[in-house]
Amino acid sequence: METYNNAVLAQLPKHLKRYVVPQQYERYTALDQALWRYVMRQNYAFLKDVAYYPYIPGLKKAGLSIEHIPDLQEMNDSLKRIGWGAVTVDGFIPPAAFMEFQAHRVLVIAADIRQLEHIEYTPAPDIIHESSGHAPIIGEPDYAAYLQYFGEIGTKALSSRKDLELYEAIRHLSILKEQAGTTEDELADAEARLKMVQDNMGEASEMALLSRLHWWTVEYGLIGSLEDPKIYGAGLLSSIGESASCMQKSIPKLPYDLAAVAYPYDITQPQPQLFVTPDFEHLVNVLDQFADTMAFRVGGKQSLEKAIDCGAVCTAEYSSGLQVSGVFQSANTDASISYIRTAGPTALAYAGKQLDGHGINYHIDGFGSPVGTLKESGKNLEDFSDGDLRVYGIVERQRCVLQFTSGIVVNGILLHVLRREEKIVMMSFEDCTVSRNGRKEIYFKSEWGTYDMAVGATIISVFAGAADKDAYECISEDAPSAATMPQVPKAYRGLIALYDAIRAFRIGTFDRGVWMTLFEQLPAEATDTWLALVELYEIAWAHQELDLANLAEDRLRYFISIKPDLTKLIEDGIRIAKDEALNNQ
Repeated sequence: METYNNAVLAQLPKHLKRYVVPQQYERYTALDQALWRYVMRQNYAFLKDVAYYPYIPGLKKAGLSIEHIPDLQEMNDSLKRIGWGAVTVDGFIPPAAFMEFQAHRVLVIAADIRQLEHIEYTPAPDIIHESSGHAPIIGEPDYAAYLQYFGEIGTKALSSRKDLELYEAIRHLSILKEQAGTTEDELADAEARLKMVQDNMGEASEMALLSRLHWWTVEYGLIGSLEDPKIYGAGLLSSIGESASCMQKSIPKLPYDLAAVAYPYDITQPQPQLFVTPDFEHLVNVLDQFADTMAFRVGGKQSLEKAIDCGAVCTAEYSSGLQVSGVFQSANTDASISYIRTAGPTALAYAGKQLDGHGINYHIDGFGSPVGTLKESGKNLEDFSDGDLRVYGIVERQRCVLQFTSGIVVNGILLHVLRREEKIVMMSFEDCTVSRNGRKEIYFKSEWGTYDMAVGATIISVFAGAADKDAYECISEDAPSAATMPQVPKAYRGLIALYDAIRAFRIGTFDRGVWMTLFEQLPAEATDTWLALVELYEIAWAHQELDLANLAEDRLRYFISIKPDLTKLIEDGIRIAKDEALNNQ
């Protein structure tokens, strides 16, 4: 993986590096560059008055320019000065991975750029949204701290099976919307699928609720007072349509608090309301309030039941510090947990590091162990000294019987006691049986081999994913493959060549004859040339060639007459070109 000489990227764990792809800057055409430049010029013209932070200084701090699509090397050269980094990925990545990148102070940037027909807004991740939206505000220390903290919390959030369905449905629809040649029927099918999933989500998971807080702050947040809020959310900062419409009085502005988790969102639609925080410290306070309800802080029976419902790899942490990572299948619970069980590959870890010999290849069929205290014991087993063990009859190479207050009995020959930081975290037995209620309930039989028993009085934390993800997922050092370079349709190649010529003309010496040649090469009826015409209009105004500007404007207004959907885009392009030229006189 390319680290761009940025130590922040070099320290990324292997399981995150697999999502990173080379940017391949040569993929961007002159049309892409023109699209970037148009959006950024529009953003500056509007956001300089409504964005929370100084827009241009923010761009420079992040290594961004209005004039060209960002280069990842330039971005990292700037971001590393403030302890952050940036990587490119191929479109959507799982929400948990996105959050973890954030926790490592790394901005995830989709390498692709939106199509011209989606210039105002796209539901798909693209380089405009991810870089011009998220990166410029990273220079604000309080916001950067909130973003990293949110990532740390989000990495722990438990998802549901429905969350995965929703993620796949949104991803599929977004790809179709940005994919050339998508039919109306394909879009309709994808939208119907997404609606069906959205309408049948059931009770929202931790990740779903946390995603709402992320949406209403990081993506669509406002800051200040209800009467005069400013934009800081990346979704608004990167949408030239919604950044303007959202400030209208018809869009309700609500005070941001924990009640925001009750407001779901639709990634494909403008937002029906927005939330305003007085400052970034308030965001941290609300996030902490929500985190206090999450399984990784609560632990216990309710949290383990969430992990079972999740159906994905989670980690349960004993009070001793031992971490069990796997798909939790069932648990014997009364008022509290008495026994946990996983199905399939399971790993044991301590402090996020897998224990030697206790990976998924060893515990390939699952893991089970009691939770609780021993009968007639004045202290938790994890706190037993060697002397306490002898008093209780627990001696290595001898048969011992451990009777838990829950009624579970472990009867076997003790092989080994494993300690970490003066805590007993695991005991291993041979010729062992584990049962309950007079052997009516059998949890482990002696013929199954060695019994490794986790030690801990309670489950203090339950969180998503494995404790040691690199080890659990057996991540290799193989470099990620590059994203496929998109093929430019033949019909667009001539148009892109014209954009190339216009781009070179803008930075070169002005010549009326060259301007006219470029203008005449643009088909008079082809409305998809509107952006090229806006660029020629801007060049003419910049050189006070008003007769040439009028030629371009006449055709642009003709385009509006035959395709009204272009009205705002064209009018905004005309206005900014004029304003800039007049201000420079």
